[in-house]
Amino acid sequence: MPVVVIAAICAIGFVALIILFKLVWRVAEPNEALIISGLGARSKNIETADSLGFKIVSGKGTLVLPGFQSARRLRLDSRAANLEVSCVTQQGIPVHVRGVVIYKVGDDTVSIANAARRFLEQQKSMDGAIHELFTGHLRSIIGNLTVEDLILNRERLTSEARGSAADEMSKLGLVVDSLQIQEIDDSTGYITNLGRPHAAKIASAARIAEAERNQEATQREQEAAALNAAAIRDSAIKQRAAQAEIDAATSRQEQAGPLAQAEARQHVVVQETKAAELEAERAEMQLLASIRKPADAKAYETVTLAEAAREAQIKRAQADAEAIRVNGEAQAAAARARGLAEGEAIKAKGLAEADAIKARAEALAQNQEAVIAQQLAENWAEIVAAGSKAFGNVDHMVVLNGAEGIEDMLAKALTLGGTGLGVARHLLSTMSPNGSAENGKTSAVVVPVQTPAPAPESGPGPDSSEKSGPDSSEK
Repeated sequence: MPVVVIAAICAIGFVALIILFKLVWRVAEPNEALIISGLGARSKNIETADSLGFKIVSGKGTLVLPGFQSARRLRLDSRAANLEVSCVTQQGIPVHVRGVVIYKVGDDTVSIANAARRFLEQQKSMDGAIHELFTGHLRSIIGNLTVEDLILNRERLTSEARGSAADEMSKLGLVVDSLQIQEIDDSTGYITNLGRPHAAKIASAARIAEAERNQEATQREQEAAALNAAAIRDSAIKQRAAQAEIDAATSRQEQAGPLAQAEARQHVVVQETKAAELEAERAEMQLLASIRKPADAKAYETVTLAEAAREAQIKRAQADAEAIRVNGEAQAAAARARGLAEGEAIKAKGLAEADAIKARAEALAQNQEAVIAQQLAENWAEIVAAGSKAFGNVDHMVVLNGAEGIEDMLAKALTLGGTGLGVARHLLSTMSPNGSAENGKTSAVVVPVQTPAPAPESGPGPDSSEKSGPDSSEK
């Protein structure tokens, strides 16, 4: 079979499997519950441990067998039902109450099962059932209340309505989210008349307050008018008195003649002179205020700034001098401390060297052999190098006796240190018969002795080297 046919069959089978899965798999949305009935659709109620005749699935998916099982959806979201109640209060007054109730199917298994049994195929009729249920309870509750209670204590009405309807709502599988009384009306005008005494009282208080304010305003206006009239009257009296004085003065001047005119002119001149003096004083005061005082203020500012600058310079110079003095004292103290430290170091070094010399002298006095051997061991390489310098300038050497001659020559170079050891020991022994420093006060300093290597013996010449036989070697 060709590969293309196999691939096509596989693709068709995969598509058919997806379609079959879509047909048999149902998923419940978060706001709904799946009610599955039919073959094998049984579940146990967790709250009551009773076996249900159908299966409830909420918030997940399940397998539904087509033809054997049926899956229907029950909405769990909120619903709103309007309430309109016409009833009579305890006082016999007819009222009309409007409100709204917000409810939903309960989220527990018992509520879903009860709601499914009652409203699964009639979910649109829930609003009507809720309306009838709450209107009946509201009628019975309002019949035991007065109009004043309805107006002043609506919370009592709503709480009693919810409490009385709780049992029926539980049986229906529904829960109340909110119950609100929106409006209360009456056809007799009782509620309106209840407010009239208060409105009349408020209106009366307002009219009284307005009348008092009007009376006070009128009184004030009358007092102001009286004062105005009195002022006008006083002004008229003063004007008439002034005019009478003017007329009398004029008549007196006319009667006095030229002498009165001269006195009057003199009086005018005096007044003009006083006016000129006052004008001069005013100009002088203006000049003082506009020119002299700003100049004095400017001069005072300049002097103050100069003094402040001088004080700042003095303080700065004093601070610099103090800093120089402190720096000099610090440098002198540092130099003094450095000199003391160097002196102490030199003193400590001299004492350490003296102690080392004394210790070496004591060690040499107690054990000369060990000290000399230590010195030779420490300088053995230099001793051997100095001994071997004798061979450094030899360009051509003839060694007799072959390998034995070479060994003897090397042995002599290596025993130079031993010869130096013997010479040092002999020198120390000659210093004191007991082999120690006299009175323990003389310190011996051991210096490695370098003995020059003996010059190689000259051979018998070319003829003798030829006769030396096979045991001779040339280097």
